[in-house]
Amino acid sequence: MNDPKSKLRRTMLFVPANSPKMINTADIYGADSIIFDLEDSIPVSEKDTARLLISQALRSLKFNSETVVRINHPTQTPYGMNDLELIIPCKPDMVRLPKVESLDEVELVANYIANAEKKLGFVEGSITIIGAIESVKGLYNAREICRHPRITAIALGAEDFIANIKTQRTKTGVELYYARSVILMAAREAGIQCFDTVFSDLNDSEGFVAEVNLIHDMGFDGKSVVHPKQIKIVHQIFTPAAGQVHAALKVLAAYQTALNNNQGVINVDGKMIDTPIVVRAQRILAQAAAAGIKIDELANVKEEAASATVGKQQKQHVEQHRN
Repeated sequence: MNDPKSKLRRTMLFVPANSPKMINTADIYGADSIIFDLEDSIPVSEKDTARLLISQALRSLKFNSETVVRINHPTQTPYGMNDLELIIPCKPDMVRLPKVESLDEVELVANYIANAEKKLGFVEGSITIIGAIESVKGLYNAREICRHPRITAIALGAEDFIANIKTQRTKTGVELYYARSVILMAAREAGIQCFDTVFSDLNDSEGFVAEVNLIHDMGFDGKSVVHPKQIKIVHQIFTPAAGQVHAALKVLAAYQTALNNNQGVINVDGKMIDTPIVVRAQRILAQAAAAGIKIDELANVKEEAASATVGKQQKQHVEQHRN
């Protein structure tokens, strides 16, 4: 999954960019992406310090996880363009644009990045943008925002969004269902990834699991997290289980056999298989491979188990005839 629009991003861990300790240890927890935050978690008095710290970290440290920097808004605050000026030469993998509400805001940041890439000799398009929808206006413009060629992903920022619609966060998440659905559909139409908001109540593990299962079932690609202990849970839910991989392998094997034999109807375990099911199977295998699952080994285990079962059945059949 080398394409930025299909890269494995189950978790995006927020790390305050004014904490040297947290920056130095951010990579050890196994998050797929690390978001070094220059925005909400940084007080005004420390904006300059945070910007300098993360620029030095990006230059001097090697991170195994994808590096993302959440800048301050480039027009709603006086800090955003300063963030870009110092951060882009350090070549993060992605810039997170908060509170995006219009295509013009994306264009402003995208043009700055494009000019900097050319000036610095970076590969064109190597630094991408993830936009964060955090208001009703942004939600209504999500479709055109997602279509911008520099946008790799879109995310929901729930706290500001909920404040904007004048309600409060609930355990059911009913207040976010429409927003989640809208940005997900916009992302899928544009062919980009879609990420859910953070779950800030670290003491409510049951609620966290329920929310991760919900957004997984809705079709999201991953979730932003605020604490390392949340990473493992998200990865477990967003990584295909062995049974899913086996089922996907069986579907694709049957599909290939049907193609080879010019068969129009495919049946696997009594279920009719059509193109959407084949596409889902392909996606499961791609996700599994990206997560480090050795698909060939799983396939071999399944074949050995099947052979053992057949052998046992044959032996029983022979013994029955002998008796």
